[in-house]
Amino acid sequence: MKLNTRMKITFATIIVLPLLLTVIAFFMIGISLINAEKGRDITDFSFETIAENVKEFVNSADRIYNVLKKQASTDSSKLEDRNYLADISRKMSFESTIIIVRKGKELYYSGNVDKANLLMSELPKFNSDIPYKGKELRINYEDLNIQQIDFIFTDGAEGSVFVVSKLHPLISRNLLVYMFLAIVVILVFTSLMLTGWMKRGVIRPIDELNRAMQQIKEGNFDYVLETDATGEIGDLFSNYEDMRLRLKETTEENLLHEKQSKELVSNISHDLKTPITSIKGYVEGIMDGVADTPQKMDKYIKTIYNKANDMDKLINELTLYSRFDNNRIPYDFHKINISNYFGDCVEEVGLDLESKNIKLNYSNYTEADTTVIADPEQMKKVINNIIGNSVKYMDKSEGVISIRLLDEVDAVRVEIEDNGKGIAQKDLQNIFDRFFRTDASRNSAQGGSGIGLSIVKKIIEDHGGRIWATSKEGEGTCIHFVLRKYIELPIDEVKGKG
Repeated sequence: MKLNTRMKITFATIIVLPLLLTVIAFFMIGISLINAEKGRDITDFSFETIAENVKEFVNSADRIYNVLKKQASTDSSKLEDRNYLADISRKMSFESTIIIVRKGKELYYSGNVDKANLLMSELPKFNSDIPYKGKELRINYEDLNIQQIDFIFTDGAEGSVFVVSKLHPLISRNLLVYMFLAIVVILVFTSLMLTGWMKRGVIRPIDELNRAMQQIKEGNFDYVLETDATGEIGDLFSNYEDMRLRLKETTEENLLHEKQSKELVSNISHDLKTPITSIKGYVEGIMDGVADTPQKMDKYIKTIYNKANDMDKLINELTLYSRFDNNRIPYDFHKINISNYFGDCVEEVGLDLESKNIKLNYSNYTEADTTVIADPEQMKKVINNIIGNSVKYMDKSEGVISIRLLDEVDAVRVEIEDNGKGIAQKDLQNIFDRFFRTDASRNSAQGGSGIGLSIVKKIIEDHGGRIWATSKEGEGTCIHFVLRKYIELPIDEVKGKG
């Protein structure tokens, strides 16, 4: 529930609920007092009961007055009959209404003699100016309504019948006390109910969110908040979960990146140490005069040169990794004829492989005019990295590397396959991950930083292609990658689209 709606409900409840409960309490207390005066308990409470009792109380005195008045006009002698008067008194619903009959100046009859004696001196005289209208008196702090009916006794004495009732009996001291207590209880109940509702719906979720944020502050990103709440509270919980997952993912990526960076530094340091040690050894040999013949000197210098080239490759790889990691690999795309491009690459790579006693096979199954959009320099890195990887893990005395170009309608698939030692199936899906190496022991003969194939994957995907590998242990590995063809639309079709 939205906070705005919750506040509106709270405001309406603060006003409506206490008023409603106060009205109910008033009627309940009123009917209780009325029934108490009638000498009976409430056994069936309803609004109909309340209405009937209030109406009965208000009309009780008037009803008795009208009965006696009618009797006085038809047969006043009946008013001398004490049994008749007692019967009338018994039929009255409330003890707060009594009948007093005065004969001359003396009390003739009363349903409550003690109260009648207190009122005798205050009662109106015979033939009062207002015999049929109520007269208000105040006796012993009680407001009374007196209705008078004059008649003549059979012996000629002046007589008067008085119907005496309390004024506003519902607004009594007991009613005020009970209503005060009821209002206090109603206000306390309303306050506790609304406080509990707001606590469950607002305060408690905010406390939970505060604890969750404290967990985030302490680096615990696994503290999950779950709620079925809607509105602002639900949005807060949802936003917290999104933030927690993003922070957790970012932190894990940072930790992995830091680990990989440390591993890269360790790998590069290890791989640089080997050629540096060799260079130092051969330089010391030259300085000590070990290379005492032109042949030895030439051999030493060539070795130093080759080791320096190895170091240069490692440094270039590290530079490329830095660009790769920051997504800043420079591309210069051109339209390339795939047959001509790979023909040149095979010729260049073939000489180097031949010196290493590795045979290179090349097969082109594409059309002569097949073209792709690619960066020639970056594609050369792809080919060199894949072939370099094959050479590095070649375990056969007569190595074979095959390059095949296959036509796939709207794309060209390139396969570079070797007959090396292969890759285990459990490692195959990880070979394009950064720093992954199948040779965990890192022997110096193979070396490498472990980012070559990850760079290959990045370049291929940036060209809009995809790459994968298949392998069998002991038989060899095949790297497959796909490049989309460049298809030039007919001029008419281009104009139609324009």
